[in-house]
Amino acid sequence: MKKLLLIAAVILLAAFPQKALACTGITLRTTGGDAVPARTIEWAGNDLESKYAVVPRGHLHRSFVPGGKKEGMSFAARYGYVGLAVEQPEFVVEGMNEAGLSAGLFYFPNYGKYEDYNEDYKESTVSDLQLVSWMLASFKTIDEVKKAMRGIHVVTIDPRGSTVHWRITEESGRQVVLEIVGRKARFYENSLGVLTNAPDFKWHVTNLNNYVNLTAGPTADRMMGDFTLKAFGGGSGLHGIPGDMTPPSRFVRAAFFQLTAPKQPTGEKAVMQAFHILNNFDIPTGIQFAEGQDVPDIPSATQWTVATDIASRRIYYRTMHNSTIRCLDLKKMDFRKLAYQWAPLDAKKRQDVEMVRIK
Repeated sequence: MKKLLLIAAVILLAAFPQKALACTGITLRTTGGDAVPARTIEWAGNDLESKYAVVPRGHLHRSFVPGGKKEGMSFAARYGYVGLAVEQPEFVVEGMNEAGLSAGLFYFPNYGKYEDYNEDYKESTVSDLQLVSWMLASFKTIDEVKKAMRGIHVVTIDPRGSTVHWRITEESGRQVVLEIVGRKARFYENSLGVLTNAPDFKWHVTNLNNYVNLTAGPTADRMMGDFTLKAFGGGSGLHGIPGDMTPPSRFVRAAFFQLTAPKQPTGEKAVMQAFHILNNFDIPTGIQFAEGQDVPDIPSATQWTVATDIASRRIYYRTMHNSTIRCLDLKKMDFRKLAYQWAPLDAKKRQDVEMVRIK
C-alpha cells in the first residue's frame, strides 16, 4: 500500500506544472508581537488525501531517495511535532514542533535547482518532501536549521517534479525563506511574512515597487475640468491591485491585505483574521483547466487552509470539504509517551449544514 501511495505522489509531482501551483502564505502579528503564519495549499488535479501526522520524540525517520527507495538519511525526532501531509504521512508540507518552530514548503517550479543524487552521500540525503519533517524533528531555531543545512544534501524523489522552497518561522517571530537555486541553499530574511511561488522571493519583493501607488482607504475626490471625480466605493486606494491567480499577483494582494489588517490582541483572534484574509485566495477548480477539458470532481483547487498560533502551540485548519475550523493543540500532547499516528484531515468529506429553526 505504501508503495502505491509513493507512486501516486511521484505521478502527482510530475504533473504539477500542468495544474495549480498556488500556495499563498501570510504572517500576522498580535499586538504583543506574536507571529501567526498562515497559508493555503492548492492542487486542482485530484483530492490530495491530506492528513495530519502526530510525531513523538524519538520517532525514527528515513528519507526516500530517487526511485522511491527509503535509503536516505535516518534521523530521530529530538522534538515532537504535528504536521499536515499530502498523499502519505511522511510528506509533511506544513507543521510546528513543541519548541515553537514552524515550517512549510511552497511549490517553486522552474526556478529552483537541487543537486543531483549521489549514492555515496545517501546517509546525509533528504528528499525535498521530507525536509519540513527534518526541520521540525530536529531544531528549535532558524540559526540551528541554517547551520545544519551545510551538512545535508537535498534531492527530489522524481526529477520530473516541481522544486519547492520553504518558509521557516521561530517562536521569536523571526522568519526566513529557504530556496535552493543552482544547487546552493540560500536563506532570505522575511520580515514581510508573505510567500507564494515562482519566481524567487527577492523578485517578488522587488516587484512590490510596481505598486507603490496603492494605499489603504479611499482616494480623495479630484477635479477634472468642471467635473468632480469620486470613487465608486470603499477601498478605492487599492484600485489597480492585480486580481489574477498567478504567484506574483497573489504575492502583491497578500502583502497589502496583510499590511492593512488591524493587529489583534490574541493569537486566536489573529488566526480567525488570517482565515478571513485567505478567503480571498481560494481558487475555483474550473479556472485551472482550459475549455473542453475534464474538470476533476473536487469542490475547490484550494484543498486546505491552515493558521498556526506559535505562542499557544496550536494549529488550526479547514478544508475544501468542510469549512469548520479544527484545532490541534500541541500543549495537550505528551510527546514523550504518545504513539506515532496519523489520520485524514476530514473524518467525513462533507460540509455540515446547521438548520435554523424558526418558532
